[in-house]
Amino acid sequence: MKVGVFDSGVGGLSVLKSLLEARLFESIVYYGDTARVPYGTKDKQTIIRFSLQALEFFTSHRVDMLVVACNTASAYALDSLSHEAPFPVIGVITPGVLATQNKLSSKDASILVIATKATIASNLYAAKLQENGFYNVKSLATGLFVPFVEEGIYDGKPMQALLEYYFKGFESPNALILGCTHFPLIAPALSAYFGKDTILIHSGEAIVEYIQNTYHLSTHHILHSLEFFASDDVDALKHTAKLWLGNLYMP
Repeated sequence: MKVGVFDSGVGGLSVLKSLLEARLFESIVYYGDTARVPYGTKDKQTIIRFSLQALEFFTSHRVDMLVVACNTASAYALDSLSHEAPFPVIGVITPGVLATQNKLSSKDASILVIATKATIASNLYAAKLQENGFYNVKSLATGLFVPFVEEGIYDGKPMQALLEYYFKGFESPNALILGCTHFPLIAPALSAYFGKDTILIHSGEAIVEYIQNTYHLSTHHILHSLEFFASDDVDALKHTAKLWLGNLYMP
């Protein structure tokens, strides 16, 4: 089975890593719209237009399923993509909410959602969490993490200053939803800031669990091909993939 993974940039590599570790697919095509990252600062119609353009790319590559790793595209373009695509299209928001529900034992648990400005403005995470009985939810746009990750800044003084800028005065939540696929790359810094009692909800882990439960795919498939494409500087994307994926990387 061949799956496509779509992201606005390199952040979707965090989802790709989880898919590779789960060994659900024999062939994977990754496309990052690196020429137009980030999506989180753009308006709804632009996000939909960019996403439908990406769909044309994946359709030409004859994928059997598309994973929209970008939370912003999942928030605004998933319905349009699902309507136009000849294959299943899976976003990351619903799996993230289900993963949160599975990991929290109390409906009174405090939840903090961090994401780009556009994803937070959609209010999808908060609304879906409330539909499942979680009302102690706060949402915070933390879009500056995206260029930090794109530049390879995951820790150190600049990251600590940004953590203080966003979270000073916040109490540590019971769960922190990483509502952008760039954010798992700074998970160690986030965990150190909030403490070990805060559960981090990772889009990659959530999407694997969702796909397994929904489509009943078996694991331990042998990966035959892993291809990388980008709208700008594919070599830079491949370099980042090699660093992030380690021995999971296939040239």
